[in-house]
Amino acid sequence: MNETVKPSVLDDAEFHAAAESVLREGETVADLIDRSARAEVEYRREQAEFVARGLAALEEAERTGVWYSAEEVHAELRAKLEKRKAELSQ
Repeated sequence: MNETVKPSVLDDAEFHAAAESVLREGETVADLIDRSARAEVEYRREQAEFVARGLAALEEAERTGVWYSAEEVHAELRAKLEKRKAELSQ
C-alpha cells in the first residue's frame, strides 16, 4: 500500500489549534500525528498478541484440565515481584 492519506484532523481548525497548543519544542503537528499513529499501531499489535496468548492458554487448560485460580496467579506474581525488589535493593 503506497497511498498518501491526509488525516481529516488536519482540516479541523479547532483540533489543529488544540494540537499546536500541546506541541513540545521543535515538534510539528505532523510529528505528533505520526508518533501517535505509530504508537496506536504498536498498541494494537501488542493487544492482538495478548489476546492470542490468552486464547492459547484457554485451549491448553481445556486440553489438559489444569486450571489456576486468580488468587494462585496473583500470589505467584507477587512472589516474583518481591524477589525482584529484593534483588534490586542489594
